[in-house]
Amino acid sequence: MLDKIIQFSIKNKFVILLFTLVLIAWGSYSIKQLPLDALPDVTNNQVQIITNAPTLASQEIEQLITYPLEQSLKTIPKVIELRSISRFGLSVVTVVFKDDVDIYWARNQIFQRISQAKENIPAYAGSPEMAPITTGLGEIYQYDVYAKKGYEEKYDAIKLRTIQDWIIIPQLQGIEGVAEVATWGGKLKQYEIAVKPNTLKSLDVTITEIFEALEKNNQNTGGAYIEKDQMTYFIRGVGMATGSKDLENVVVKNRNGAPVLIRDVASVNEGYAMRYGAATKDGKGEIVAGMALMLKGENSKAVVDRVKEKMAQINKTLPEGVVAEAFIDRGKLVESAIGTVTKNLLEGALIVIFVLILFLGNLRAGLIVASVIPLSMLFAVILMNHFGVSGNLMSLGAIDFGIIVDGAVIIVEATMHHLQKLKRQKNLTQLEMDSEVYKSASKIRNSAAFGEIIILIVYLPILALVGTEGKMFKPMAMTVGFAVIGAFVLSLTYVPMMSAMFLSKNTEHKENFSDKMMAWFEKIYTPFLDKALQIKKVVLGIAVGLFVMALVVFQNMGGEFIPTIEEGDLAINATIMTGSSLTQMIETTTKYEKILKAKFPEIKTIVTKIGSGEIPTDPMPIESGDLIIVLKDKSEWTSADNWEDLANLMKEEMEVIPGANIEVSQPIQMRFNELMTGSRSDIAIKIFGDDLEILDVKAKELISKVNKIEGVGDLKADKVTGLPQITIKYDYDKIALYGLNITDVNKIVRASFAGESAGKIYEESKRFDVVVRMNAENRTDISDVANLFIPLPSGQQVPLYQVASVEYEQGPVQVSRENGKRRITVGLNVRGRDVKSVVEEIQQKLENNYKLPAGYYITYGGQFENLVEANKRLSVALPIALALIMVLLFFTFHSIKQALLIFTAIPLSAIGGVFALWMRGMPFSISAGIGFIALFGIAVLNGIVLISYFNQLKSEGITDPLQRVLIGTKTRLRPVLMTAAVASLGFLPMALSTSGGAEVQKPLATVVIGGLFSATLLTLIVLPILYLLFEKSIKKRKKMPNSIITLIVLFISTLSFAQNSKPITLEQAITMAKKNNMDLKIADKEIEKQTVLKKTAFQADPLQIEYMGGQFNSVDYDNNVSIQQYFPIGGSTKANRQLQEELAKLAEKRKALSEYEIEKAVTIAYYQYLYGISIQKLNDELYDVYSKFLKNAELRFKTGESGSIEAISAKAKVKEIETLKAQMLLDLVIYQKQLQYFIQTNEDILPEASTSLKYASSSVLEESKVETLVSDYYSQQAMVYEKEANTFKKMRAPKLGLGYFGQTLNKESYFQGFTVGLQIPLFSGANTARAKASEISKSQSQLEFDKTKLTLKLQKEELVNQFAKQQKAIQYFENEGLKYAEQIISTAQKSYANGDMSYWSYISFLNQAIDIKKQNIEAVNAYNQSAIQMQFPSFNNN
Repeated sequence: MLDKIIQFSIKNKFVILLFTLVLIAWGSYSIKQLPLDALPDVTNNQVQIITNAPTLASQEIEQLITYPLEQSLKTIPKVIELRSISRFGLSVVTVVFKDDVDIYWARNQIFQRISQAKENIPAYAGSPEMAPITTGLGEIYQYDVYAKKGYEEKYDAIKLRTIQDWIIIPQLQGIEGVAEVATWGGKLKQYEIAVKPNTLKSLDVTITEIFEALEKNNQNTGGAYIEKDQMTYFIRGVGMATGSKDLENVVVKNRNGAPVLIRDVASVNEGYAMRYGAATKDGKGEIVAGMALMLKGENSKAVVDRVKEKMAQINKTLPEGVVAEAFIDRGKLVESAIGTVTKNLLEGALIVIFVLILFLGNLRAGLIVASVIPLSMLFAVILMNHFGVSGNLMSLGAIDFGIIVDGAVIIVEATMHHLQKLKRQKNLTQLEMDSEVYKSASKIRNSAAFGEIIILIVYLPILALVGTEGKMFKPMAMTVGFAVIGAFVLSLTYVPMMSAMFLSKNTEHKENFSDKMMAWFEKIYTPFLDKALQIKKVVLGIAVGLFVMALVVFQNMGGEFIPTIEEGDLAINATIMTGSSLTQMIETTTKYEKILKAKFPEIKTIVTKIGSGEIPTDPMPIESGDLIIVLKDKSEWTSADNWEDLANLMKEEMEVIPGANIEVSQPIQMRFNELMTGSRSDIAIKIFGDDLEILDVKAKELISKVNKIEGVGDLKADKVTGLPQITIKYDYDKIALYGLNITDVNKIVRASFAGESAGKIYEESKRFDVVVRMNAENRTDISDVANLFIPLPSGQQVPLYQVASVEYEQGPVQVSRENGKRRITVGLNVRGRDVKSVVEEIQQKLENNYKLPAGYYITYGGQFENLVEANKRLSVALPIALALIMVLLFFTFHSIKQALLIFTAIPLSAIGGVFALWMRGMPFSISAGIGFIALFGIAVLNGIVLISYFNQLKSEGITDPLQRVLIGTKTRLRPVLMTAAVASLGFLPMALSTSGGAEVQKPLATVVIGGLFSATLLTLIVLPILYLLFEKSIKKRKKMPNSIITLIVLFISTLSFAQNSKPITLEQAITMAKKNNMDLKIADKEIEKQTVLKKTAFQADPLQIEYMGGQFNSVDYDNNVSIQQYFPIGGSTKANRQLQEELAKLAEKRKALSEYEIEKAVTIAYYQYLYGISIQKLNDELYDVYSKFLKNAELRFKTGESGSIEAISAKAKVKEIETLKAQMLLDLVIYQKQLQYFIQTNEDILPEASTSLKYASSSVLEESKVETLVSDYYSQQAMVYEKEANTFKKMRAPKLGLGYFGQTLNKESYFQGFTVGLQIPLFSGANTARAKASEISKSQSQLEFDKTKLTLKLQKEELVNQFAKQQKAIQYFENEGLKYAEQIISTAQKSYANGDMSYWSYISFLNQAIDIKKQNIEAVNAYNQSAIQMQFPSFNNN
């Protein structure tokens, strides 16, 4: 299969070039379509349910909203985590699903459960809604809306917010890929009815009456229409208020005949809604911030580009002096990450090309291999698009072109080596070049394929990873797999074609730089290996010692989940004292911004988001804010070299303001951590329990115990208690006494202070709430709450303190729950250490001196949780990868020992990988783990190269293991070093990269480079030592002289073979062959098949049955049934039958020809075996002669009659004949197997011993039967074509149709009848053409017959002459030659024995006699071949 692909590619160069151009074009198009992002989206599959209830405290939020929601959501299938936050005015429930769950199915399930939960949630408590379909990578574009200098007075926070809500957001929401647009800061415009409580009391008006008045006096209606004077007039009642003036004039009630208007009891003005969040910028005060959230699964770069394009248009439509400007643009990070990848890939490719040219010593060869790099990448990009893999740091960042082009390198290197061995004086022609390239490529194709398969296999387990690490590393494994598959296809098609076209056709090889470089390497390596082979145990001891050391280093290395990626911006979370006001928080963050802007020139801009936005997917309290610090390019930094140091310096400056908790992170990292685990920190220590007070105490105790641990930073606990509250506790007796109910009182309290909507004001497309609440002066103190007037059923009013106690209390800030259990989270970030070692130290401290009450427990989340899960999966994936490698090695070498021998490359490579991480100060991470998986696959390739060559040398007859090692290591040094160099140096740019996003690639590249260094070094030293030890461990057997062993073995095998064999005559052999031969059995089946097909002569069309029902006659429903059948007429059935009869006869003629061929093959094989027997008899005869001669020679030497030369010469001759006998025994086995093959039997058969060597047949000189067979075959073939032409002609005849129909009419009458019809083939040109083609085929058949007759005639004439020549030769030997030979031997033996003849004369006469006998046997064999050919001339049986 692979050979045919290579052959096709070399022969059809234009086709392959065309496919290559298609690949380039398709790949280039795919690059433009490829989704780009900085990182794979690792956010788990989650849906958030958000409920805004501005008037409810944390306890009520948990009891009335969160708990009912959690209860209804628990029954949804495939949920893996359910967590929630309940805080003042807000409930956020997060449902995490398994990764394979469709997000839209999940949202549908939740929607159904929310509908059920709403029955248990009070109407005033808000309505649960699902958050937008976005992820941690969804915050792609953040911008601020502000007034330019000089316009600050014109555009206040209300106007800026209105511009954001009604001009910017509607336009952004229509962009493809944008899920939602969130808003922070500004003031949401409302029309405020600010009630004056004293005036209310004096005019005897209640808030309830104001609500009723506003609802009744703020609406439009219609009265359909009236018709007048041929016109229609639509009636429209306009009663909707259009502004403050209309609202002021609304009548509340009539008092003593005089109307009381809204303006009498309240002031109407433009106000703003209660705020739970704000945004500030650069220390200049408040702004309005917006954030575009990307739809899950979209292409972030494309969406960002669309948003930027739209924002440019939006800015043109904004009022003069207002600007919307981005401060976080994901495109910047994507460009940085893709820039890193592109730079690394380009550098890696250039290094690989340089190394290839250096090792191959041929620029053209290097460029051919190098061209595979971009082509395989284009192939990978096409498949990435098809399988939905985006281009990012992980999918593109781990590609090593050295690994990918391995197959191409093997084929090109083998082709060059093959061409150099030819050493032709003149250049090869293109045809010769094609042939030589095919020979070399087809020989080495298995090695090339094996290398690619190994790489694919080690990446397979990575595809089994799930969770965060699965999402992070699956794209990498898929992309590498795609590129390797592409390179594999190219190495079988494109590379052989390019090699045949562009490699030099001059096969003379001159020493080049590459050869000199390899000679230098050999000069260093050879003595080093010699020394190592002398101290095998010491070298093995050092290797084992290094491995043990590596294990110890690895155990103490520490671990982290995934190295933190430098995003280029910082996110600092600042939290001040619980219960602080929004105004206080705005002042604090503004101070922070001023301090940082003044101290750090690296800062481009700072935007702070305080509290919760309009879409509170990130629920912060109003005393907490995120400072998003946008940094300049790193080249402009002066305060620090890396982001961690800069962040720590900023934190120190911010700590000047006391009482705040500062936590440093990065925007995406912080969002990922929060969405994934519910905590923004690297490590989240979760304490579970029921009592919030106990949880708070235990969290503070935990902080005091771990805050001194090295590497612990940004340590803080969730604020769960200490929220200042004004609590109204109703006195049920007094409520009953005054005839009140709590619902009405609550509504008045809620409306008075929080405000409640009493309608809307519409300003064109904008709409604003009309909200009733107490005026600002009466909403400032606890006394305002206590003195709030409550209307009684009697019409009087009493202050609230008459029916309830109003007091200050402290309540819970927020209630966090996970899987139905309350928890508090202590979060910390790791600085300068790895996550694993920090957690282990924390666990150790807490285990010794930290106790929890019964029912309370601790878990660890954040990055550590991910690390533990990933390590569990890697502990399964890694052994699977190793097992797959082991299985593949076993099936390749069919030896457990050799598979284990090559497998030693894995621990040897691990040594370098571990030490490389250790020397660079890197902890073990999942990136490094993936690096080890890739490394193990590459490392075994070197072992395969060496062991394969050792085995090849062994098969070529080099029996000494030491010699095999010395020759093999020297010969394969170049490919071993080249494989390791291209694979490791291809990763070098990644290992050294410092640009954005390189942090994830560095551990992976470091492991591979370090591992390959140690694997190559130790493979070239340790593997030969282990190979020698394995070979010598085979038990040594006592040696015997080779010739005696050979003869004994052959004699025993031949004897046992002869005893079990069955002697048969030639006629019996031919009869058995005709009975057993599979081809004849197949021919019988063909005859049987054609005979059966006679029954297909009559071919009627399928029966047509139709039913029709409906109103096709009248309004009634009628039925119609029809049946019709068409039959062939005009003789087509007879023509078909005649054709099948002739086809059956043709099959019989073909079988007769096959029998003829089998008879000939069996006869040739039969006499070939007899020829071998006659040669062996001659060898036996010679052995007897020379054995006697040897005895005489030795006797003469002992008596001093002759020198030692006679005995030595005789010994040599005896040995020569022994060898000939041994070889002929093997030849006889081969001849017997050939005969057995043609007879096709499992029995061991031999020709009859009495059969004459000379072939005798009565038909040798008679007329051959082949002409009759051939004539019959071609005559029958012509008859088939004639009948076939007749069949096609008959198909032009019409077909007769007969039918029946029946139908109802108006449901009552039933009509029926019969139909007769004809199918007339008007357009029968196709059948006419087929008939003509059959007639042409008949003519062709006749021409082929004439050609065959001529061939047979000429062949016969040639064979007659040849036969006559062979007859004369055989007559000479029968009549004279053999007699002369016997006389020569007899006379020479007597003369030599009597001393009348010298030794040399004796040898000369003996050789002459032997030659005569050999010539006789050869003449008989030649005669037999001619006689058989005469009886069975060859012909072309097609």
